Amino acid sequence: MNPANGDVLARYPIEGEREVGLAVMRARTAATWWGGLSFAERRLRLLAWKSHMTRFMGRLARIVHDETGKPLDDATLEVISAILHVDWAARHARSVLRPRRVPSGLLMYNQAASVEYHPLGVVGVIGPWNYPVFTPMGSIAYALAAGNAVVFKPSELTTGTGKWLADSFTQVLSEVFGDTEPVFQVVTGLGETGAALAASGVSKVAFTGSPQTARKVMAAAAATLTPVLVEGGGKDALLVAADADLDAAADAAAWGAMSNAGQTCVGVERVYVAEAVYHSFLEKLTQRVSSLRPGDDDGASYGPMTLPSQVDVVERHLADAFARGGRPVVGGLDAVRPPFVAPVVLVDVPEESAAVREETFGPTVTVTAVPSLADAVRLANASSYGLGSAVFTKRRRAGVSAARSLRTGMTSINSVIGFVAVPSLPFGGSGESGFGRIHGADGLREFSRAKSITRQRLKPAVATTTFRRTEQDMDRLVKVVTLLHGRLYQPRRRRRS
Repeated sequence: MNPANGDVLARYPIEGEREVGLAVMRARTAATWWGGLSFAERRLRLLAWKSHMTRFMGRLARIVHDETGKPLDDATLEVISAILHVDWAARHARSVLRPRRVPSGLLMYNQAASVEYHPLGVVGVIGPWNYPVFTPMGSIAYALAAGNAVVFKPSELTTGTGKWLADSFTQVLSEVFGDTEPVFQVVTGLGETGAALAASGVSKVAFTGSPQTARKVMAAAAATLTPVLVEGGGKDALLVAADADLDAAADAAAWGAMSNAGQTCVGVERVYVAEAVYHSFLEKLTQRVSSLRPGDDDGASYGPMTLPSQVDVVERHLADAFARGGRPVVGGLDAVRPPFVAPVVLVDVPEESAAVREETFGPTVTVTAVPSLADAVRLANASSYGLGSAVFTKRRRAGVSAARSLRTGMTSINSVIGFVAVPSLPFGGSGESGFGRIHGADGLREFSRAKSITRQRLKPAVATTTFRRTEQDMDRLVKVVTLLHGRLYQPRRRRRS
């Protein structure tokens, strides 16, 4: 349904355990064929799909707009970001996953050692509704590039987007290459369909959604010991140092907090600002946010709340913040006008409030003054989430130091969400934000299994792995190990200048 007006866009079947099982069975056969192709052959097919997506990005963006309510330009940007990742995965799979020699060590010099990365088989992907192209593509494209077949369960709110992705892939392989294997399939339905996919015995499940649902997915997958990759949301903080470019920081905070109606896992939900520039920053942020307007027309800054129940979460967080002494400088409780929520900027919100501790996933942001950048890092790290973050400072070393101190999977310095559009960077978090990585070389390896191989090329100097081992063999081995590793370690003393 269109979340802005309630119009029915399309109807899809609710598929259950039987349909999911059949899709996975077909995928296993397809995975054998797809995994048997060379890296070059898979690259050609993925690049052809990427070209198709590029030529028809307007059509795909329109579906995303209709199903999520986000502005058409934002939907187009999402599709473009996904295209970049398909391209990177296709072009780099061979260099990341090809067999490579590794050192054997002096004692095992007679063995040639190598590592290979093999496809897992069938990867089940359970996608979200907020970025229905970009987010699941971080798993789909990298799993395909690594040689796996994919069964994708899109959100029930964005089923048409998921269907378009799978249908376009199948179309390209059939029309351009004459391939008929169901390498990339979609199963449609509600939460029970996703649970069936998690319990179906696929080789791995990649899930994006709330931590609560992630726990259910992991429980379903546990019965078959299926490994799970989880991206479970965030409560991302933006840190503003006293020397920061306040105009740039305010602009980034406004975009990070309000774009896509705040429905962004790496969006900005908390801002910690140095006391010396707190009021100046707040004034600049207020100016930028006050001009934003939700709606479904071409002039709207962002769209409706895609998930109707999320409006209740936003309202609860606002009410809790006000009850604890927080106050709005933009918006308020009257900003909630379903299915839209106008921008809300909150100050004086205690750290124990729901608006600071829980993921709001709406166009709201808290702004808090702190004595120093170190205090900002401490408060940012107090969250149970650990996905993304941002730091604004003109001092390069201070920015890098703060970025390293933040317990998040990604940090952008002097920009917001900059890491998302860099395909070579891994994406993922820790704590309630989940585990595992998509994107980049780590993302390709996430959907592969490492295979270690040794090949004896010379007779061993010392016979150890045999019942014919002698006392002389052991004496020789002990002497060699003692010579190599037995010396007392003494750190070098630095000379005084």
